[in-house]
Formats: sequence, C-alpha cells, structure tokens
Amino acid sequence: MDLLRLATAGSVDDGKSTLVGRLLYDTKSVLADTLDAVHRASVDKGLSTPDLSLLVDGLRSEREQGITIDVAYRYFATPNRSFVLADTPGHVQYTRNTVTGASTAQLAVLLVDARKGVLEQTRRHAAVLALLGVPRLVLAVNKVDLVGYDEAVFEAIAAEFAEHATALGYPLGSVLSIPVSALVGDNVVDRSAHTPWYAGPTLLEHLETVPVEPDPHDVPFRFPVQYVIRTNTPEFPDYRGYAGQVAAGTVRVGDEVVALPAGLRTTVARIDTPGGPLPEAEAGRSVTLVLADEIDISRGDLIAPSADAPISADEFGATVAWLSDKPLRPGARVLVKHGARTVPALVGGLSARFDEQQLLSVPDPESLALNEIGRVTIRTAEPLPVDDYALNRRTGAFLVIDPADGSTLAAGLVGAPLPELETGSGCTGGGEAATTAADLVSPGP
Repeated sequence: MDLLRLATAGSVDDGKSTLVGRLLYDTKSVLADTLDAVHRASVDKGLSTPDLSLLVDGLRSEREQGITIDVAYRYFATPNRSFVLADTPGHVQYTRNTVTGASTAQLAVLLVDARKGVLEQTRRHAAVLALLGVPRLVLAVNKVDLVGYDEAVFEAIAAEFAEHATALGYPLGSVLSIPVSALVGDNVVDRSAHTPWYAGPTLLEHLETVPVEPDPHDVPFRFPVQYVIRTNTPEFPDYRGYAGQVAAGTVRVGDEVVALPAGLRTTVARIDTPGGPLPEAEAGRSVTLVLADEIDISRGDLIAPSADAPISADEFGATVAWLSDKPLRPGARVLVKHGARTVPALVGGLSARFDEQQLLSVPDPESLALNEIGRVTIRTAEPLPVDDYALNRRTGAFLVIDPADGSTLAAGLVGAPLPELETGSGCTGGGEAATTAADLVSPGP
C-alpha cells in the first residue's frame, strides 16, 4: 500500500478542520472514545450535531478562538492507500505554519468558501504551494450548500483559480476543482445527490487514485549524517558508523562516495539496520553507513556519490518565504540550517520580491516583510553541499534562523539566480517596474 502526504490550506473559516474531520469521520478513522469526547464538547457549545473540526483542533486556544493556529497532523488509511494529512492554519499571521505543513506534501487541498470565492489569502497560499514544489492541487469549493448548490458559482470560482494556478506554473491536469460541503458531507467521501451537474470524483476518490510522486530514487544519492555511532564490543570492535536517513537516491555496498564539505573519498563497506545489514538502501530508509576508510566525518556532513556530488558553496542564490515580524534587509546576519548543519551567514542582497496577488516580480526591494517571498543572495561562513531545490527538495531547502533568540526567520529554497528582470507595464507601490512572469515560483510538477 502506498502513502500519500497531503496538506490543507485556505483562508480563515473556510472549513479546513471540518473537512479533515469529515474525512476522518466518514472513513471510520476515529476511535469511539475520541468521538464521544467530540459529541460532549459539541453539546457543551450548544450544537445539535458533532463539531467535526474538534477532531483536528486539539489546542485549547484553538477551540476557544474557533480557528486553527498550529499544524495538526492526522494519519488515516483506506483499503487503497495510507495518508498523512497536515491541517494548516488559514490566518495570514500563521502562513509560516502553512509553509511547514506543505513542505513535504505531494498534494495540497486548497479550500475556498463558495460565498466568498478566491481571496487574497487563497492566492498567497497557492503561491507558497507552488514555491514549495507541491506537484498537485485540489481546489475544494466548500459550503456549496450555502449557495444553493449553484453550478454557475462553482464554475466561476474554479475558472478563476485555474487561471491563477496556470500563471504560477501548474500545468493542465495537475489542478482539480470539487464542489463540497464539509459540514453536510457532500462530495467528501460520498457523492452528493445535490450536485448532479458534477461528474468528477469525490475528494476521497481522488485522493485514493491520484498518482503519487515517488520518493526520488532515480536522482543522485544523498545522505545527511545525523549521528556518528562509536562502539567497541567483542562483536563490533572499534565500530564507527554514520546514522541518518537516505534523503534521495539509492546507496549500495561497494559504492564510491565522497564526504562533503571536506571532499574525502571512500567506499561503502556495509549498510546496517536494526534488522541486520542490507545490500542497498533507498530514499526514506533510516540506516547506518559503515565506510571502508576512517575519514573525518561528523554530524551535518553529507555523503554523496563521488561521480555525482553536489557543489559545496559558500555563496548561492535562493528564494525565501519570510516568516518573521521583523523585516529582512540586506546585510542581515543570520544562521542557516541546512540538513543537520547550522552555520553563520550573511544576507548579501535582495534582488526581487514576488507579488503573489498580481504575479509580478518587483526588482531590488528595500526589504521583505512578514509572509513576503523574495530572491536573496546568501553568503555562509562555511561551504554547504547544496542542491537546486527543483532537483532535490530535501537537500535544496534550508532554514534561516535568528542568532539572537533561535527563532525561525525564513524558509529558503536553493536555486539559480533570477533571469534579468525586464521592465513591464505592471507596477506596485511607488512606481517600481515589475516583470509579467512569475519568476520566483517554479513548481515543476
């Protein structure tokens, strides 16, 4: 049985948590005692039917405010597929949490309220999902019962969003629109008799059958070292192994590898697991590599094929989603966390800011504010073995951290510098010229 990792996104009160709760409830993925607790809490709130959003919103502050403020992960399965679902907040203040929840998603369900249509936050979330390389989108037009199951309303919203998604780089066939009512259950798990004009799949049918992008087994091998294991026992005298999870590709016993950033070369002598040694290990498997030579490798290093290793760079261009209330300005001193390695860094310059509402790229901004997406140059105190994010999401991503308090400032994606910006007719703010292409987002589904 394969696994689908998905995330939800949308504006406040679009019904994300209720939709997730409906999926869990209708697929019988809720324990009886949990369901009893939801019934009791719903009665206390004066509701005649269970509030299914309570199956997801677990924090007391969430229940008091009636909004999701943290990423809630839920696991469920059907006879056809297993699912890991991240329910993310809708409030603009918590866009940073949406970045976290969608960073590993293979598909995202983006909700809109049928009464409100595509909003500013909808466009922002779509841009973030495209930036993170989420290959497939589902637009769930929720609360269709409140607009009388009007086909024209649904079609207008679907057409507007399809135009926006296409401008972000999503090809035809990678975006599906579904009319749903999370509260009633229309087209979530069971097909609704209220929408005879809709011939597509229900949400669950689509989730069960959509092609899953596999872990990147056919790309070059990447192994970030998380821990160095040293033992000296009669069974394993002077044992030295390097533990971690294969981030991409496949490694086999006898492969020639290089340890970065030092550039030391050796071969793989053994691949150990708790269940015994393996002849090979693929992406997603946690193993311990034993190498033929005793070379200097520590936590944060990267083991890769000698013939196809990433470049160790101390300066690179990147796209960042700024997640801090404190704006980013050129010259900022930060920490960059790449894999298990954290190094001091300097933001060398801001070359562009992406306007996700108008799909314009504004050159040479003075700063990046909360939730803005921009193109920056990063200079690190030590070389980092980085891949282009479009080639490898795991080794092409990094975090920007505040050295003063350790808070996360930005999510960053390594990539080639932007093409030279052309002066277009679109402008934002004080007459700044902007390009007409969404250069900063390239999902590459």
